[in-house]
Amino acid sequence: VQLQASGGGLVQAGGSLRLSCLATGNIVGINAMGWFRQAPGKQRELVAAISSGGTTNYADSVKGRFTISRNNAKNTVDLQMNSLKPEDTAVYYCWLNARQDWAPYTDYWGQGTQVTVSS
Repeated sequence: VQLQASGGGLVQAGGSLRLSCLATGNIVGINAMGWFRQAPGKQRELVAAISSGGTTNYADSVKGRFTISRNNAKNTVDLQMNSLKPEDTAVYYCWLNARQDWAPYTDYWGQGTQVTVSS
């Protein structure tokens, strides 16, 4: 399974960015998909996740500003980020919990995409 993320970049505070992630490979089932982020000197944290049924979960710090969505047919997950703040600056990682063939569900990670919000 490979995850290809795109959409990061530099934006001013108050601006918007949209992250997209495409999962490819011999995937027979995807459970949850989502985005994590890691700022310098900090631990990786969950930003948003979405289940196969569409249930979403957001970090308190992004509620009301970020929206996660997924396309089950295309194996994609997007993160719309509005009203960005400097504290949103981090490397964002795409994540999914999926299985190949008859293997158990496993966590997979993308390569990370940098989001920088200037004040």
